[in-house]
Amino acid sequence: MKIVNGFDLMKYAQDHHYMLPAFNTTNLEMTYAIAKGLNKAKLPGYIQISSNNLRLSDPEAIVYLTKKALADSDVPIGLHLDHGKSYEDVKACVNAGFTSIMIDASHLPFEENIEEVKRAVEYCHFYNVPVEAELGCLQGKEEDIVNEADAKTDPDMVADFVAQTGCDLLAVAVGNVHGLDIEPKVDLPLLEQISKISPVPLVMHGGSGIPFDIIQKAREFNLLKVNYGSDLRKAFVSTFGRAYEANHNACSVIELSIEAVENVSEKAAELVTIINS
Repeated sequence: MKIVNGFDLMKYAQDHHYMLPAFNTTNLEMTYAIAKGLNKAKLPGYIQISSNNLRLSDPEAIVYLTKKALADSDVPIGLHLDHGKSYEDVKACVNAGFTSIMIDASHLPFEENIEEVKRAVEYCHFYNVPVEAELGCLQGKEEDIVNEADAKTDPDMVADFVAQTGCDLLAVAVGNVHGLDIEPKVDLPLLEQISKISPVPLVMHGGSGIPFDIIQKAREFNLLKVNYGSDLRKAFVSTFGRAYEANHNACSVIELSIEAVENVSEKAAELVTIINS
């Protein structure tokens, strides 16, 4: 199956009442593992990569790897830019063949955030690519950025923000955090309040630290997409760590990489199954 268009994937999930996990990749092994895990579970989702992680490759390389990983896929899987840092990154990913985009200008003042998102939306919509934007900021470490602020999404700003930007998905800050170093305290009443106002589906970042019962409850509040990075990275890195601790001369990169792909795919299959149970 080819990489699925983001609008089509969103509609498919809504029609079948699926929650879409978005799993962060960095390289060939992670990309193959995510595709394998989603197919193992027979459930849809996204392979996604952040602007920061594109330092190790480039948009064209990730598109190529994703196409190869999906060659025998039987489930709908999109390719998403996570935390797009700039308009230039957005353009590069759309031009390369990404089917879904996030532009993250949440660190900017409200009006500047709107202008950055509008610019991305105009470009992406011309190519029939949906855009995710973020309103509010999450605590914790996201890639190379540490944020100590706790700026929850203001419900009073949501309708205006979505109307002015034309975004198709809205990432919210409701006590969810990036990484595993801070305990999330998800404010479900706030999420419910936002869901009644937002005309577009909602996204929750920082899924790795959130209890599954919270995620499952959040499905009732127009939550369509949840991001997972740390859980999969931990499964990948720990494969090599265990081998090194057992034998400091362990150096079979191919064997350990194959094992890591299997471990990550099992974690991805587990996560997508639980959040859709």
